[in-house]
Amino acid sequence: MQTMLLRLLPPPLRRFATPHRLLVLAQFVRFGTVGVAGFVIDTGIVYGLRHQLGLYGAGAVAYIGAATGNWLLNRLWTFRGQGTGPAHRQWAMFMLANLVGFVLNRGTYAILVTFVAAAADQPVIATAAGAVAGMFVNFSLSRRLVFR
Repeated sequence: MQTMLLRLLPPPLRRFATPHRLLVLAQFVRFGTVGVAGFVIDTGIVYGLRHQLGLYGAGAVAYIGAATGNWLLNRLWTFRGQGTGPAHRQWAMFMLANLVGFVLNRGTYAILVTFVAAAADQPVIATAAGAVAGMFVNFSLSRRLVFR
């Protein structure tokens, strides 16, 4: 994947592409790909539960489901072979480390479904905005604290 990423970079940026930076970039691309899967899980749960739990309750349940799915996929693919300890402890650390991302993610979601009629009608708008808001913080904390 690193060779492919190197070829995709514009020539002026290639000189900055050290093996370590390419590794981080490859991890970030995989993390983003996993994030798309989490977005699908998140959105599916919100749409499936919004009438039973309301948008806020569905959003909370969806976040836990999506974060758990993201942890598993990141453990198996993005950061394969990294991190120590039993899986349940790593999951708890992932959830704890991503609390900052959670605040950004669900804060953005809550603001949008509260104040933007289109986001309340189509929660996918708020779910997507929240995912992007928390992604960079979640990647950094996951890489530095959970999967080191």
